[in-house]
Amino acid sequence: MKLPLLSAMVTLSTIAIATPIYSESLSDLTQLLNTKQCSQCDLSNSGLVQANLVGANLSQANLTGANLSQANLTGANLTGANLTGASLHGANLTGANLTGVNLTGTDLRNAYLANAKLDGVDLDIARVEGIKGVDETAATAEQFHRWGVREAENGNYNAAVAHYNRAIKLDPEFAPAYLGLGIIQYNFDRRVQAQNNTKIAAKLFKKQEHEFGHKTAKDFQQKMALIQKAEENEAKKEGGLGHVGKFMGSVGSVLLQLLL
Repeated sequence: MKLPLLSAMVTLSTIAIATPIYSESLSDLTQLLNTKQCSQCDLSNSGLVQANLVGANLSQANLTGANLSQANLTGANLTGANLTGASLHGANLTGANLTGVNLTGTDLRNAYLANAKLDGVDLDIARVEGIKGVDETAATAEQFHRWGVREAENGNYNAAVAHYNRAIKLDPEFAPAYLGLGIIQYNFDRRVQAQNNTKIAAKLFKKQEHEFGHKTAKDFQQKMALIQKAEENEAKKEGGLGHVGKFMGSVGSVLLQLLL
């Protein structure tokens, strides 16, 4: 009888090793879905895609690795929650309290954060492409500028412009954001606006003794002037446009260097 018993023990051990172990508490998950009251609950790795969690109390909850994509968390209390590695892609966090939340590696792409409370939150450690409704006080001018660069590199120009404008609202002398705006405006043939913003950027960079920024802005001004002159002379050449296109294509890294 010893061999069959030993065999059974080995089999059970193998099953135990092969079966994935989930961290979330089933009772906590049930409690959340039934009552929306789950302070300090263990909901790690929980599947809550498109869940209706309007007004839910998730303060101090462990939501590590949870999937809350497109969940409705309007007005939810997430104070001090751990959202490390969680997905809130497209989630509605309008009016939610995110004070002190850990957003390390959190996916907040295309999430709605209008009127959300973000005290003590570092959005730079999360993915924020396409994020909507972020209040000007939620980040610094430098952060908004970085987000604008990312959005522009991904072709999300409206979002980039919104971020650059927030940076300028926070700091009216934040030169890199003016240059970022100017480049996008020129790309969409808004040349007067592009020239004005690039001129402001060049002036501010000079005032701030930022040699690289001043040179970058002046170079772009010269390229715009050359194109305009070529058009006026009806002698615009494809090679010239290609050179400008190359500058436009590498602009993301250039704009980020302006923060150094």
